[in-house]
Amino acid sequence: MNKSNIDAQSLTDRIIYEDNHLIVLDKLTGELVQSDKTGDTCLADALKLYIKQTKGKSGNVFLGVTHRLDRPTMGLVIFAKTSKSLSRINEMLRQGLIQKTYRALVEGRIPVGTTGELSHFLIKNQKINKTFVTHSNYKGAKLAKLQFECIQEFDRFSLLQIQLLTGRHHQIRCQLSHFGCCIKGDVKYGAKRPNPDGSIGLQAFRLDFIHPVSKKPISCVSRLSLTP
Repeated sequence: MNKSNIDAQSLTDRIIYEDNHLIVLDKLTGELVQSDKTGDTCLADALKLYIKQTKGKSGNVFLGVTHRLDRPTMGLVIFAKTSKSLSRINEMLRQGLIQKTYRALVEGRIPVGTTGELSHFLIKNQKINKTFVTHSNYKGAKLAKLQFECIQEFDRFSLLQIQLLTGRHHQIRCQLSHFGCCIKGDVKYGAKRPNPDGSIGLQAFRLDFIHPVSKKPISCVSRLSLTP
């Protein structure tokens, strides 16, 4: 999953929404949202170059990262083009005012139409960057909730649509694994085998929120396809 170079011009087809304040982009598996120790080109830097090239901006370009997706996953990410929109989006995220819908391709067959809600207390191990289910009175444990519905069956996998009710580190990956439905390719959380490209079957599929400046309702849906 080495995405050391991201062509800024090619990002155009993956921009789901853009105005003077925000960019909502479809992230591909393997891409970094923000720079890390690998030194690989990240989407934040590529989008700054895109803004320079397409908007004729000179000098430094402001672009704020409001949230991140794990490198092996794909789907929608919100970037802020102004400091005002960055602070407002961050506050909306803290208050849970941005509705996030995910899709997960999980091992095993679940009948279409099956629904459920998962509720666990989670604890993050910083050293190994992994989250575990624990008991409610464990120091630092945080309650995590999500709702799911199976929307499609395949031979050996099922496609779940997931509504996050909380936002915890690796929440979906950890909770589905504990439930017995490991995400395809997610060997870190118990999947039988990795995907050849190192990706996992998890997608940030839809975002619904009120625009932080115009106050208009915004609904963005990923154009990427999650299949076995």
